[in-house]
Amino acid sequence: MSDLHFKTISELAAMLAAGETTSVEITQAVIDRTAAVDAQVKAFLSTDAEDALAQAKASDERRAAGKALGPLDGIPIGIKDTLAVKDQPLRCASKMLENYVSPFDATCIVKLREAGAVIWGRLNMDEFAMGSSTENSAYQTTANPWDLETIPGGSSGGSAAAMAAGEAIATLGTDTGGSIRQPAALCGVVGMKPTYGLISRYGLVAFASSLDQVGPFARTVEDAAILMEAMLGKDDLDSTSIAPQGETNYAAALKEKKGPWKLGVPQEFFGEGIDPEVKANIEKAIDWYKSQGCEIVDISLPHSELAVPVYYIVATAEASSNLARFDGVRYSHRSEEAKDAMALFTKSRGEGFGDEVKRRIILGTYVLSSGYYDAYYLRAQKVRRLILGDFEKAFEQVDAILTPTSPTPAFKRGERADDPLAMYLSDVYTISVNLAGLPAISVPSGFTESGLPIGLQVIGKAFGEADMFAVANAFEKAHDYAQQTPKL
Repeated sequence: MSDLHFKTISELAAMLAAGETTSVEITQAVIDRTAAVDAQVKAFLSTDAEDALAQAKASDERRAAGKALGPLDGIPIGIKDTLAVKDQPLRCASKMLENYVSPFDATCIVKLREAGAVIWGRLNMDEFAMGSSTENSAYQTTANPWDLETIPGGSSGGSAAAMAAGEAIATLGTDTGGSIRQPAALCGVVGMKPTYGLISRYGLVAFASSLDQVGPFARTVEDAAILMEAMLGKDDLDSTSIAPQGETNYAAALKEKKGPWKLGVPQEFFGEGIDPEVKANIEKAIDWYKSQGCEIVDISLPHSELAVPVYYIVATAEASSNLARFDGVRYSHRSEEAKDAMALFTKSRGEGFGDEVKRRIILGTYVLSSGYYDAYYLRAQKVRRLILGDFEKAFEQVDAILTPTSPTPAFKRGERADDPLAMYLSDVYTISVNLAGLPAISVPSGFTESGLPIGLQVIGKAFGEADMFAVANAFEKAHDYAQQTPKL
């Protein structure tokens, strides 16, 4: 059973039910795979094999005793280092939280435990989720398993790379402006961002509170649907949490919803800046839907060109506020050189935060400052509403929207390190979805001539996850891209 680490949740659940394997065997296979390849990939910041095997043993004992089992019972799931797991490090890939150990579980982790999952390791990321390449981690740079000289995307690059490399059966990430979907596309796996509020943010270290969302990485659309179902539920600990609406039996709905659908294609997403191979690949995917009887509708999202500047005002403003708590006084890094209270604050933050985090805090503080709030932040929020209005108008005509996930395939490490604006444009096709609070999923749609993955993004209506999953699943089932794995 040497390939257990590349099997899907649904495949492993069936094997477990039939007695063909055990959770201990699956977990050990993932541990062994991580030991074999993570020196190259650097997806994990830390692992706790002993704890994971103890959880796996407990799952096997539940099964043997005939106790009630959850949908994820015995399945190892990797966790991004911005989600709290009790008694595990919670560093957000930052020196600011270098020695912090979480005293509690995030609500999404509580839900996974209730579903029987084995919580496995801490996955690398851009510091405080700020970045698109996972080069901003204070500890290590994660490599893309398809080409170790290229980036895996970000900020959830460790989560995507671990999935592609077979170091977990599924993983969790967070998505503020594309941080699940973009790395999923670049690493050739499935990555999904839910409707804002559908998954609790309690226990997620906040970057931009009105944008952040927890979501799954998986090998298939069905696995992503299973993970989403497990994490659903209104949470009184999160004031932005919303009770699930509409169809929420996502995995079951995949068998019922077969189309054809009316699918929108925004012309603004196929203009300047898109890589020719990516453009041709996504146009081929759109043609496939058309061949299946789907009606392809040209739509316009005219304010999408403003999404990047709006995002970098709103997100940095919220980051400036959220990260003010890391001041050297309570639980974050404390400078040993500080001689007074002001020096404690400035030196602790100066030493603890990396360059990208400092850049965003400075920008966010500026746009919130007296005299500039109305000119920048308030105006950005008004344009944000216009972006949502564009989507609402489009969804009066169509069931879902098809776009590229990323304008380019994975680029070389260091290629954009000195050009923040070029790096920010990596999320140009994903940011507007966060600003509008909509669900979206990236599914593998092929490869470049050099063998790098490309992702197709399917955008759904608010709380329209079931239809969104179904549209993505139809494409996935007709192609074998999700079954392909990198040769490490």
